[in-house]
Amino acid sequence: MIGKNILGIEKTSLLISSVFLLFAAGCGNGDEASEGKASAGADFKKTRITFFAAASMTETLSAIEKKYERAHPDTDIVFSFDSSGTLKTQITEGAYCDIFMSASPKQMNQLDKDGGGYVRRDTRTDLLENKLVLAVADGNPKKVAGFEELPAAVRSHSLLLAVGNTDVPAGQYAMKLFDYYGMKPEDLFESGSVTLGSNVKEITSQVREGTADAGIIYATDARAAGLAVVDEADTGIVGRVIYPVAVLKQSVHADAAIRVVEYLKSPEAASVFEEAGFTVIRSTPAGSGDGKKSPADVSVAEPETGDR
Repeated sequence: MIGKNILGIEKTSLLISSVFLLFAAGCGNGDEASEGKASAGADFKKTRITFFAAASMTETLSAIEKKYERAHPDTDIVFSFDSSGTLKTQITEGAYCDIFMSASPKQMNQLDKDGGGYVRRDTRTDLLENKLVLAVADGNPKKVAGFEELPAAVRSHSLLLAVGNTDVPAGQYAMKLFDYYGMKPEDLFESGSVTLGSNVKEITSQVREGTADAGIIYATDARAAGLAVVDEADTGIVGRVIYPVAVLKQSVHADAAIRVVEYLKSPEAASVFEEAGFTVIRSTPAGSGDGKKSPADVSVAEPETGDR
Protein backbone atom coordinates (compact mmCIF):
# COMPACT_ATOMS: atom_id res chain seq x y z
CA MET A 1 0.00 0.00 0.00
CA ILE A 2 2.78 2.24 0.93
CA GLY A 3 4.57 1.28 -2.28
CA LYS A 4 1.56 2.13 -4.38
CA ASN A 5 1.20 5.53 -2.67
CA ILE A 6 4.86 6.29 -3.26
CA LEU A 7 4.47 5.31 -6.91
CA GLY A 8 1.38 7.50 -7.19
CA ILE A 9 3.18 10.39 -5.60
CA GLU A 10 6.11 9.93 -8.00
CA LYS A 11 3.77 9.91 -11.00
CA THR A 12 1.98 12.98 -9.72
CA SER A 13 5.33 14.74 -9.18
CA LEU A 14 6.48 13.86 -12.67
CA LEU A 15 3.23 15.14 -14.12
CA ILE A 16 3.50 18.43 -12.23
CA SER A 17 7.15 18.78 -13.25
CA SER A 18 6.27 18.17 -16.91
CA VAL A 19 3.51 20.78 -16.81
CA PHE A 20 5.87 23.25 -15.14
CA LEU A 21 8.57 22.67 -17.74
CA LEU A 22 6.09 23.10 -20.60
CA PHE A 23 4.81 26.32 -19.03
CA ALA A 24 8.31 27.60 -18.48
CA ALA A 25 9.27 26.73 -22.03
CA GLY A 26 6.22 28.58 -23.33
CA CYS A 27 7.07 31.61 -21.24
CA GLY A 28 10.66 31.39 -22.42
CA ASN A 29 9.63 31.44 -26.08
CA GLY A 30 7.42 34.44 -25.40
CA ASP A 31 10.30 36.29 -23.77
CA GLU A 32 12.55 35.48 -26.69
CA ALA A 33 9.92 36.80 -29.13
CA SER A 34 9.56 40.00 -27.11
CA GLU A 35 13.31 40.39 -26.99
CA GLY A 36 13.41 39.80 -30.73
CA LYS A 37 10.86 42.56 -31.28
CA ALA A 38 12.72 44.84 -28.89
CA SER A 39 15.94 44.10 -30.74
CA ALA A 40 14.26 44.78 -34.06
CA GLY A 41 13.03 48.09 -32.67
CA ALA A 42 16.46 48.88 -31.27
CA ASP A 43 17.99 48.28 -34.70
CA PHE A 44 16.01 51.28 -36.02
CA LYS A 45 18.43 54.13 -35.46
CA LYS A 46 17.82 57.73 -36.43
CA THR A 47 20.44 59.64 -38.36
CA ARG A 48 21.46 62.62 -36.24
CA ILE A 49 22.16 65.82 -38.17
CA THR A 50 23.99 68.52 -36.20
CA PHE A 51 22.97 71.92 -37.51
CA PHE A 52 24.77 75.14 -36.46
CA ALA A 53 22.65 78.20 -37.28
CA ALA A 54 22.54 81.93 -36.60
CA ALA A 55 20.47 82.85 -33.55
CA SER A 56 18.01 84.78 -35.71
CA MET A 57 16.97 81.47 -37.29
CA THR A 58 15.77 79.94 -34.01
CA GLU A 59 12.00 80.15 -34.48
CA THR A 60 11.82 79.36 -38.19
CA LEU A 61 14.27 76.45 -38.26
CA SER A 62 12.66 74.93 -35.16
CA ALA A 63 9.28 75.03 -36.94
CA ILE A 64 10.77 73.53 -40.10
CA GLU A 65 12.48 70.81 -38.05
CA LYS A 66 9.10 69.54 -36.85
CA LYS A 67 7.74 69.41 -40.39
CA TYR A 68 10.82 67.64 -41.72
CA GLU A 69 11.03 65.04 -38.97
CA ARG A 70 7.35 64.18 -39.34
CA ALA A 71 8.01 63.42 -43.01
CA HIS A 72 11.41 61.81 -42.31
CA PRO A 73 11.15 59.89 -39.00
CA ASP A 74 14.57 58.36 -39.63
CA THR A 75 16.25 61.78 -39.16
CA ASP A 76 16.89 63.71 -35.94
CA ILE A 77 17.99 67.33 -36.46
CA VAL A 78 19.84 68.83 -33.49
CA PHE A 79 20.40 72.58 -33.54
CA SER A 80 22.97 74.85 -31.97
CA PHE A 81 21.87 78.49 -32.23
CA ASP A 82 24.31 81.33 -31.53
CA SER A 83 26.04 84.23 -33.26
CA SER A 84 27.51 83.27 -36.63
CA GLY A 85 30.98 84.30 -35.46
CA THR A 86 30.81 82.10 -32.36
CA LEU A 87 29.60 79.10 -34.34
CA LYS A 88 32.29 79.61 -36.98
CA THR A 89 34.96 79.66 -34.26
CA GLN A 90 33.56 76.49 -32.68
CA ILE A 91 33.81 74.71 -36.04
CA THR A 92 37.40 75.80 -36.66
CA GLU A 93 38.29 74.69 -33.12
CA GLY A 94 37.01 71.18 -33.78
CA ALA A 95 33.29 71.13 -32.99
CA TYR A 96 31.36 68.60 -35.07
CA CYS A 97 28.76 70.03 -37.44
CA ASP A 98 26.92 68.67 -40.50
CA ILE A 99 25.24 71.89 -41.69
CA PHE A 100 26.18 75.53 -41.11
CA MET A 101 23.92 78.54 -41.72
CA SER A 102 25.17 82.05 -40.98
CA ALA A 103 23.49 85.45 -40.94
CA SER A 104 26.17 86.84 -43.25
CA PRO A 105 28.33 85.43 -46.06
CA LYS A 106 31.40 86.63 -44.15
CA GLN A 107 31.52 83.69 -41.74
CA MET A 108 30.73 81.19 -44.48
CA ASN A 109 33.47 82.68 -46.67
CA GLN A 110 35.94 82.34 -43.81
CA LEU A 111 35.07 78.67 -43.37
CA ASP A 112 35.39 78.24 -47.11
CA LYS A 113 39.06 79.21 -47.02
CA ASP A 114 40.38 78.67 -43.46
CA GLY A 115 42.54 75.57 -43.12
CA GLY A 116 41.91 74.51 -46.70
CA GLY A 117 38.16 74.95 -46.51
CA TYR A 118 35.44 73.38 -44.40
CA VAL A 119 32.56 73.87 -46.83
CA ARG A 120 31.25 71.57 -49.51
CA ARG A 121 30.89 74.22 -52.19
CA ASP A 122 28.50 72.14 -54.27
CA THR A 123 25.95 72.42 -51.43
CA ARG A 124 26.38 76.10 -50.61
CA THR A 125 23.34 78.26 -51.31
CA ASP A 126 22.35 81.83 -50.50
CA LEU A 127 18.98 80.91 -49.02
CA LEU A 128 17.39 83.96 -47.38
CA GLU A 129 17.48 87.72 -47.11
CA ASN A 130 16.58 89.77 -44.04
CA LYS A 131 16.43 93.49 -43.24
CA LEU A 132 18.33 95.51 -40.63
CA VAL A 133 15.91 97.62 -38.60
CA LEU A 134 15.73 99.99 -35.67
CA ALA A 135 13.34 98.59 -33.07
CA VAL A 136 12.16 100.46 -29.98
CA ALA A 137 11.00 99.59 -26.50
CA ASP A 138 7.30 99.39 -25.70
CA GLY A 139 5.69 102.77 -26.21
CA ASN A 140 8.90 104.24 -27.65
CA PRO A 141 9.50 106.38 -24.51
CA LYS A 142 12.46 108.23 -26.06
CA LYS A 143 10.48 108.99 -29.24
CA VAL A 144 13.17 107.53 -31.49
CA ALA A 145 12.33 108.29 -35.12
CA GLY A 146 15.16 106.85 -37.21
CA PHE A 147 18.78 105.87 -37.72
CA GLU A 148 20.00 109.33 -38.65
CA GLU A 149 19.34 110.71 -35.18
CA LEU A 150 21.24 107.94 -33.37
CA PRO A 151 24.79 109.44 -33.51
CA ALA A 152 23.65 112.66 -31.84
CA ALA A 153 21.53 110.78 -29.30
CA VAL A 154 24.44 108.49 -28.41
CA ARG A 155 26.86 111.39 -28.03
CA SER A 156 24.43 113.31 -25.82
CA HIS A 157 23.60 110.20 -23.74
CA SER A 158 19.89 110.79 -24.34
CA LEU A 159 19.16 107.11 -25.01
CA LEU A 160 20.61 103.65 -24.44
CA LEU A 161 21.12 101.75 -27.68
CA ALA A 162 21.55 97.96 -27.93
CA VAL A 163 23.80 96.68 -30.73
CA GLY A 164 25.74 93.52 -31.49
CA ASN A 165 29.41 92.90 -30.86
CA THR A 166 31.68 93.33 -33.87
CA ASP A 167 31.96 89.55 -34.32
CA VAL A 168 28.18 89.31 -34.67
CA PRO A 169 26.73 89.97 -38.16
CA ALA A 170 24.06 92.28 -36.73
CA GLY A 171 26.84 94.26 -35.05
CA GLN A 172 28.90 94.35 -38.24
CA TYR A 173 25.96 95.71 -40.20
CA ALA A 174 25.37 98.30 -37.46
CA MET A 175 29.02 99.43 -37.64
CA LYS A 176 28.65 100.06 -41.35
CA LEU A 177 25.61 102.16 -40.58
CA PHE A 178 27.44 104.28 -37.99
CA ASP A 179 30.41 104.61 -40.30
CA TYR A 180 28.06 106.08 -42.89
CA TYR A 181 26.92 108.65 -40.32
CA GLY A 182 30.53 109.50 -39.43
CA MET A 183 30.84 107.69 -36.11
CA LYS A 184 33.72 105.30 -35.44
CA PRO A 185 33.18 102.08 -33.48
CA GLU A 186 35.54 103.15 -30.70
CA ASP A 187 33.59 106.39 -30.25
CA LEU A 188 30.39 104.40 -30.14
CA PHE A 189 31.59 101.90 -27.53
CA GLU A 190 33.24 104.54 -25.35
CA SER A 191 30.16 106.75 -25.31
CA GLY A 192 28.51 104.93 -22.40
CA SER A 193 25.25 105.00 -24.34
CA VAL A 194 25.61 101.57 -25.94
CA THR A 195 24.93 98.12 -24.54
CA LEU A 196 26.30 95.10 -26.42
CA GLY A 197 24.80 91.72 -27.20
CA SER A 198 26.68 88.56 -28.14
CA ASN A 199 23.93 87.59 -30.58
CA VAL A 200 20.81 89.16 -32.03
CA LYS A 201 18.50 87.45 -29.51
CA GLU A 202 20.32 89.16 -26.64
CA ILE A 203 19.91 92.54 -28.34
CA THR A 204 16.22 91.85 -28.95
CA SER A 205 15.69 90.83 -25.31
CA GLN A 206 17.27 94.06 -24.05
CA VAL A 207 14.80 96.12 -26.09
CA ARG A 208 11.78 93.95 -25.27
CA GLU A 209 12.55 94.06 -21.53
CA GLY A 210 13.10 97.83 -21.62
CA THR A 211 16.72 97.76 -20.47
CA ALA A 212 17.58 99.48 -23.76
CA ASP A 213 15.57 102.24 -25.42
CA ALA A 214 16.22 100.96 -28.93
CA GLY A 215 18.15 98.26 -30.73
CA ILE A 216 19.55 97.52 -34.16
CA ILE A 217 18.30 94.04 -35.04
CA TYR A 218 16.76 92.09 -37.90
CA ALA A 219 13.20 92.60 -39.07
CA THR A 220 12.32 88.98 -38.37
CA ASP A 221 13.50 89.19 -34.75
CA ALA A 222 11.53 92.39 -34.19
CA ARG A 223 8.48 90.69 -35.64
CA ALA A 224 8.89 87.56 -33.51
CA ALA A 225 9.29 89.66 -30.35
CA GLY A 226 6.40 91.99 -31.18
CA LEU A 227 8.60 95.09 -31.22
CA ALA A 228 7.75 98.28 -33.08
CA VAL A 229 10.08 99.14 -35.97
CA VAL A 230 10.73 102.82 -36.65
CA ASP A 231 13.30 102.57 -39.46
CA GLU A 232 14.82 100.16 -41.96
CA ALA A 233 18.45 100.40 -43.08
CA ASP A 234 19.19 101.14 -46.71
CA THR A 235 20.95 98.18 -48.36
CA GLY A 236 23.05 100.74 -50.22
CA ILE A 237 24.60 101.59 -46.83
CA VAL A 238 24.80 98.29 -44.98
CA GLY A 239 24.60 95.82 -47.86
CA ARG A 240 22.17 92.94 -48.23
CA VAL A 241 21.57 90.77 -45.16
CA ILE A 242 22.09 87.35 -46.71
CA TYR A 243 21.91 83.93 -45.06
CA PRO A 244 24.01 81.23 -46.78
CA VAL A 245 23.71 77.55 -45.87
CA ALA A 246 26.01 74.62 -46.67
CA VAL A 247 26.94 71.08 -45.74
CA LEU A 248 30.41 70.82 -44.24
CA LYS A 249 33.14 68.48 -45.48
CA GLN A 250 33.41 66.86 -42.06
CA SER A 251 29.83 65.54 -42.17
CA VAL A 252 29.65 61.77 -41.75
CA HIS A 253 26.02 61.86 -42.86
CA ALA A 254 26.50 63.98 -45.97
CA ASP A 255 23.63 62.44 -47.97
CA ALA A 256 21.15 63.01 -45.15
CA ALA A 257 22.51 66.53 -44.56
CA ILE A 258 22.13 67.37 -48.25
CA ARG A 259 18.50 66.23 -48.13
CA VAL A 260 17.88 68.62 -45.23
CA VAL A 261 19.45 71.52 -47.14
CA GLU A 262 17.39 70.66 -50.22
CA TYR A 263 14.25 70.70 -48.07
CA LEU A 264 15.14 74.21 -46.90
CA LYS A 265 14.75 75.26 -50.55
CA SER A 266 11.34 73.60 -50.89
CA PRO A 267 7.98 75.41 -51.11
CA GLU A 268 7.03 73.94 -47.70
CA ALA A 269 10.06 75.54 -46.02
CA ALA A 270 9.67 78.76 -48.03
CA SER A 271 6.19 79.28 -46.60
CA VAL A 272 7.60 79.14 -43.05
CA PHE A 273 10.43 81.55 -43.89
CA GLU A 274 8.12 84.03 -45.59
CA GLU A 275 5.59 83.93 -42.77
CA ALA A 276 8.42 84.94 -40.41
CA GLY A 277 9.33 87.89 -42.65
CA PHE A 278 12.31 86.51 -44.59
CA THR A 279 12.69 86.92 -48.32
CA VAL A 280 13.45 83.58 -49.96
CA ILE A 281 16.24 83.82 -52.53
CA ARG A 282 15.46 81.65 -55.54
CA SER A 283 18.77 81.42 -57.33
CA THR A 284 21.64 79.11 -58.26
CA PRO A 285 24.00 77.85 -55.52
CA ALA A 286 26.39 80.52 -54.30
CA GLY A 287 29.92 80.18 -55.58
CA SER A 288 29.03 77.41 -58.05
CA GLY A 289 30.37 77.44 -61.57
CA ASP A 290 32.98 80.15 -62.05
CA GLY A 291 34.08 80.34 -58.40
CA LYS A 292 33.32 84.08 -58.22
CA LYS A 293 31.53 85.59 -55.29
CA SER A 294 27.91 86.48 -55.81
CA PRO A 295 26.77 90.04 -54.94
CA ALA A 296 25.41 88.63 -51.72
CA ASP A 297 28.86 87.44 -50.70
CA VAL A 298 30.07 91.01 -50.25
CA SER A 299 27.15 92.17 -48.10
CA VAL A 300 29.46 92.53 -45.10
CA ALA A 301 33.01 93.59 -45.89
CA GLU A 302 35.72 91.52 -44.21
CA PRO A 303 38.23 93.66 -42.29
CA GLU A 304 41.86 93.00 -43.15
CA THR A 305 42.67 92.11 -39.56
CA GLY A 306 39.70 89.81 -39.13
CA ASP A 307 37.00 89.96 -36.47
CA ARG A 308 37.54 92.01 -33.38
